[in-house]
Amino acid sequence: MTDLSVSRRAALGLIGATAVAPVAARAVETPALPGALWFSTQADAPWQKQSVPALAEVSRASLFGTDATINLANPRQTMAGFGACFNELGWVALSHLSPADRHAAMATLFAPDQAAFTLCRTPVGANDFARKWYSYDETPGDFDLKSFSTANDQQTLIPYIKAAQGFNPDLKIWASPWSPPSWMKKNGFYAMAKPWPGTPETGIRDDQTGKEGEDSFIQEDRYFDAYARYFRRYVEDYAKAGITIGTVMPQNEFNSAQPYASCTWTPQGLARFLPFLGREMDKVGARVFFGTLERGKVEMLDAVLADPKAASVIKGVGVQWDGKRALPQIARQYPQMEIWATEWECGTSANDWHYARYGWANLRRYIEFGASAWDYWNAALPTGGLSPWGWPQNSLIVVDPVAKSWRLTPDYWLMRHLSSYVKPGARALSVDSFLGFDDNIAFRNPDGSVVLIANNALGQKQKVRYALGGKALTLELAADSLNTIVLPAGALA
Repeated sequence: MTDLSVSRRAALGLIGATAVAPVAARAVETPALPGALWFSTQADAPWQKQSVPALAEVSRASLFGTDATINLANPRQTMAGFGACFNELGWVALSHLSPADRHAAMATLFAPDQAAFTLCRTPVGANDFARKWYSYDETPGDFDLKSFSTANDQQTLIPYIKAAQGFNPDLKIWASPWSPPSWMKKNGFYAMAKPWPGTPETGIRDDQTGKEGEDSFIQEDRYFDAYARYFRRYVEDYAKAGITIGTVMPQNEFNSAQPYASCTWTPQGLARFLPFLGREMDKVGARVFFGTLERGKVEMLDAVLADPKAASVIKGVGVQWDGKRALPQIARQYPQMEIWATEWECGTSANDWHYARYGWANLRRYIEFGASAWDYWNAALPTGGLSPWGWPQNSLIVVDPVAKSWRLTPDYWLMRHLSSYVKPGARALSVDSFLGFDDNIAFRNPDGSVVLIANNALGQKQKVRYALGGKALTLELAADSLNTIVLPAGALA
């Protein structure tokens, strides 16, 4: 039986450790349960394969002896997928590797027998991990978009995505801009704030800075119309390159005035723009989500949905950073609204085990409140993870441009614990525990298999007994470990 007091404490906190390089897997044992899989990750031992014990029959009378129950009868949200973001600096970093090493690195993210990413993000124009600022049309007053060109992306983002498609031709892509063309903004500049101390100068003037709660985009129909067609041209150009953009969001972090590419909007300003965007996206078969919401204020979504024309366009909501505080209200007020976790909180380039443990807590919160997708931020970065605007961040792959080598980070292994076996179309399952062992999430795949991700944040082993479908599964979870257990459909019959 689980130690209740310790288990309850574990559910409230994270235990960190220093990450070290991955070690070779231990010898694989024959599973006691045929067709079942179990992978465990600790700070110094990622993705260790273990034997899954046979399921035991469990009677109603003996259910009290279980620590948690996986509820198979009432599945919840349908999962859209897991992935990361294609950023220019990621492809620049990977380009330092030999073709064979670059292929191997990409395989860890997209190959079906590895992380198997299925849903990824890409920017519309420059973001903070671009090589420099650019848009697809910087010709002032070009309402006809005669100068529109995605030529820049042919060097970086498009080959990056095409390389991923080589492993998964069915990879789904969604996109959002960080800034519209500068001539469409009131300040006439791509950024909205002065640089941080000690970071590169951008040339922004004092009178060009903005702040949250203002519409930085020029609020005129001719600008809305041109910008909506700008989105359409982007989707069309990518389609010509063999890349389908299935979903767009009108603005990354629309409340944030940043020293890099950004644009603040009010909910009312977005509501004015959305009908224009929806009209053009209907022409190219792309859905429109509200987002990305980076504030814990559901009233921002409320304000947009209060406008019938804007509400008719919105098919879901993208949430990131502090927006997670709004998840309970979004789930309660809009139970049919699709929720995507659009960006992992990006860290400081430490890429340590402790931050991966924090990421687990975030990920579990999103899934519990109905998120059907989870996207990491930088898929790959060079050593140091520094953006041109002075912000060092984490990534799944770190490339050493000098040594021309690469390594996986603890964040990668966390993502793989979800993405490898939870397939698009899987249904999230509730894992209930009146004893306090609630540090789990579970899913049922379209093929009927069940995937359990179980966390043990304690500094000691923990034995946990799960009930599911009239069967009991007893696991001994290693200290400070994350675990993925896959039970084949036949085992639950």
